[in-house]
Amino acid sequence: MIDLATAFATNPLIAILRGLEPENALPISDTLIESGFRIIEVPLNSPEPLVSIHRIAERHGARAIIGAGTVLDAGQVEAVADAGGRIIVSPNMNLDVGRAALARGLYWCPGVMTPSEAFAALEIGASVLKFFPAEMIPPTAIAAMRAVLPKDAVVAAVGGISPDSMALYRAAGVDGFGLGSALFKPGYTLADIRKRAQAFTDALENPG
Repeated sequence: MIDLATAFATNPLIAILRGLEPENALPISDTLIESGFRIIEVPLNSPEPLVSIHRIAERHGARAIIGAGTVLDAGQVEAVADAGGRIIVSPNMNLDVGRAALARGLYWCPGVMTPSEAFAALEIGASVLKFFPAEMIPPTAIAAMRAVLPKDAVVAAVGGISPDSMALYRAAGVDGFGLGSALFKPGYTLADIRKRAQAFTDALENPG
């Protein structure tokens, strides 16, 4: 079974499937996996998110990290773990969520904006620091925080990321990106998703 470090090394793009309907979970996750994605999150404010997580994890859990986004409390962590999820992503830095995730052997990816939040999360055992919303945290700010964070800290930028904005964030020290509506919306066709996934992959490989 793939681990997070291997998934990040293979493709550091995180697909955020907000609004995913369970009946579309398999065809959409199939398309993303075929496009090279190895980390997929279904936000818990989607329709029946645990059903989608379970279906995707059953099919792709051996070669991808599947989990939940918008995880706000420890009870939700337990539900995601029981559904087969392996990564817990939050918009905020809640230590109770982090402790619950680590107790279940899950990867924890809290939302942070400041050095204080980032260091507190790392002290608990965060696997990835999610700088969110990236629209409010320019590359220069991340570069400044990168100068004081441990060199092995994994940093992802999430919020408003487009293929054109990735190069500046990469240069600032960002390791990966969470991709929301620029990659997936419930109305997108599989062809739309495939095309958008390719644009992000191309931008990652050819920063220009």
